[in-house]
Amino acid sequence: MSAMKKSVLAWSRCALLVAGAAASFSAMANKANDTLVYASDSEVENISQYHNNLREGVILAHLIWDTLVYRDPKTNEYKPQLATAWKWESPTALVLDLRQGVLFQNGDKFSADDVVFTFNYVVAPDSKAVTRQNTDWIKSVDKLGDYKVRINMKAPFPAALEYLAGPLPIYPGAYFKKVGLEAFSKAPIGTGPYKVTSVTPGQGVTLVKNAGYFKESPQGQPSIGNIKFMVIPDPETRAAQLMTGAVDWIWRVPPDQADSLKSNPKLAVQSGETMRVGFVTLDATGSSSANSPFKDLRVRQAVNYAINRKGIAENLMRGGSQPVYTACFRTQFGCDTNAAIKYDYSVAKAKELLAAAGYANGFDTDIYAYREREVAEAIIGDLHKVGIRARLHYLKFAALQNEYRSGKTPMTFQAWGSFSMNDTSAFAGVFFKGSADDITKDPQLQQLVQAGDTSTDPAVRKTSYSKALEMISKQAYMAPMFSYSTYYAFNAQLKFQGYPDELPRFYEASWK
Repeated sequence: MSAMKKSVLAWSRCALLVAGAAASFSAMANKANDTLVYASDSEVENISQYHNNLREGVILAHLIWDTLVYRDPKTNEYKPQLATAWKWESPTALVLDLRQGVLFQNGDKFSADDVVFTFNYVVAPDSKAVTRQNTDWIKSVDKLGDYKVRINMKAPFPAALEYLAGPLPIYPGAYFKKVGLEAFSKAPIGTGPYKVTSVTPGQGVTLVKNAGYFKESPQGQPSIGNIKFMVIPDPETRAAQLMTGAVDWIWRVPPDQADSLKSNPKLAVQSGETMRVGFVTLDATGSSSANSPFKDLRVRQAVNYAINRKGIAENLMRGGSQPVYTACFRTQFGCDTNAAIKYDYSVAKAKELLAAAGYANGFDTDIYAYREREVAEAIIGDLHKVGIRARLHYLKFAALQNEYRSGKTPMTFQAWGSFSMNDTSAFAGVFFKGSADDITKDPQLQQLVQAGDTSTDPAVRKTSYSKALEMISKQAYMAPMFSYSTYYAFNAQLKFQGYPDELPRFYEASWK
């Protein structure tokens, strides 16, 4: 029996087992109670957008806080949000006029002080921010008036608006300074369409519609009265609770499970390709072991040939997933897909390279992963066919990231959604520009990515990124594998639309 069929049967049995227990939750969910309950597998350790890397944190952030700029997901046009206008004062200075009359959810008035505090705080060395790749272009922010600020940059950064429209929410300065980071993560305050009413570790977050949300927001006014995020690690349990009505919305549903859910008239299922890319990192510097096989280019190339990208995309991910060979997603500015070597699946070629590197009989190693165990196991199966015997270490994301950044992982299977930003800096700039996530530490590559990030000439940016992507591919520093597809399954009474940027916009959702 296939692993997928076993999963479906297990899920079906689980649905029956949890039906009774889930009934106690069902009164909290659905249209009758104007409460959208959504469930995912990962818990955000710190709800602050600047202090977590998880997609669940990104989703919650867009409900709780607003950004200065809004990018329309349908047109990609930048529109005023907390900022009403902006202009480049110089290649390294952006001046923004701020919206007046906006209130934080605790009644504090939004002003330039909040923008100055937020950005100067997160770029400070002691801020404990973990998403520094999103803000390391900011040098400082000046207050030019009660509703006017200047963002000073360390170097020209033409992608500034893309970042300001993405993972850079504005915090209430006075409140944050009063309560501190720990208390803020438990009782966050923003200007966004929803207000947090409780954060319960191990369980989730509850939110209520912000009745005072400013009318001029390009996001529009929220419709659903209450939103509840539940942490349910097991996928079969999530699906079972969706069927019983305890949960209204789930995602990352396994394809076979999604097919089964489609037959339920009370549920709706959507799918589509996303910007998220799955990839394997390789310890090219030998930090995990002095004798690491991955220090040899031929071994790293062998790994790239050994992985059946098309097979994983078509048979495991499905729903629009495609093979990927570049350290970026094709819609991102500067993502030259022609710059990369197309490592076609070839067991023979992989074995030939391993033999040339002195590993005709293969070798033993370790691979670390934190998501999609079935994909990690498929990768391990492909590697085993060429003689690379990889042992799986399946960890939570925070634990894997710590091991990875400490240089202890020979291989990892990870995924990156670029914080939904359509710029190559949001991918290549994270893993190959000298940050804690750059295990390659190649100075020439860092210079190329930096040039792409900072040039004010779009042509120069494209050329720099193209050369960087070519180098990443030729040196096989990474094995990009596939784009993710996401299957959403939800209450048929819910009007919901997914987007390729993998950001569920619940403030757009409504009941039918």
